[in-house]
Amino acid sequence: MAAPVALAQDDLAAKAGQDSGARDNALPGAVNQGPFDKSTWTYGKTFDAPADSAIWNPVKLKMMRGEKVTGGTVFAGTDPAIYCAMANAGYDFIWVEMQHSSKDWEEVGRMWATCPHAKAVPGVRVAYTDEREIQHALDAGALVLVVPTVDSEAEAIEARNWAFFPPLGRRSNGGGQAFGDAMWGKVPGGYRQTINDNLVFIPMIETLDGLQEVDKIAKVEGVDGIFAASGDLGNFTGYKRDVGDPDYERVINMVHDAAISASVRLCGPLSWKDRPDFTCFQAGTETGAITRGVKEELGDLVDTQGKPEVGPFASTK
Repeated sequence: MAAPVALAQDDLAAKAGQDSGARDNALPGAVNQGPFDKSTWTYGKTFDAPADSAIWNPVKLKMMRGEKVTGGTVFAGTDPAIYCAMANAGYDFIWVEMQHSSKDWEEVGRMWATCPHAKAVPGVRVAYTDEREIQHALDAGALVLVVPTVDSEAEAIEARNWAFFPPLGRRSNGGGQAFGDAMWGKVPGGYRQTINDNLVFIPMIETLDGLQEVDKIAKVEGVDGIFAASGDLGNFTGYKRDVGDPDYERVINMVHDAAISASVRLCGPLSWKDRPDFTCFQAGTETGAITRGVKEELGDLVDTQGKPEVGPFASTK
């Protein structure tokens, strides 16, 4: 059978002033035949990843292997130099905090653009499950997306939809610095074609509602791991962590069991790095890292400042 003959665009375009009948009739050579129906639409091949595409996001690669990954937290800072120092300090990704921070996306984008190929890839905890928040994060270059207080399977699907391009999700192909050659524009296979396979998507379980549907949340297509929010699981349940409280430990175990059942990674605070089956972690903030680094650097000389008898630096003891 001869291959279909490609027609010129002018031959396919609707005629001026005439109803083309496109809702009910396919054009010559079209894959999708019959009346238009979104539920039966066959998605095209334009944005397929090349058959030999390999994972280029190192965090995704480690998580697929079941290896432990760590995220250093940039909480207060907006200085690109501070961000880049954290990103080259040894973490796997940087968790830029947007839920409990006053930073804006222009500041975050500037930090990521300053050292896009640092050792740690750009990551973020967005403020909420929202098209604007998630697409701002991804268009600016995020490769790890953490979504807080996911309360239901439906909310996890909504976040997934804004995070992933079609056909898996509904992310708009609007551009941004992530598409540029300085960031991910030159990745093997192309950014638009391969980002769905490289993005790391982690919903956080923090509430009683989230616990109620944690098994369903963990099984949403696109989820790479679920995060047992150690602080807010205490906040929302009324029980305290790290004291062996059986009610608290029960809810953590529920998140654990959901992750194991869904074959996704189990995430939590770095203090749980030796807890069974936890493999991805949020580490400390930039201010904490500075404090720890100074203590290690100075050793027994730390906090040996002089104590004048007068003035603002005088000892009060």
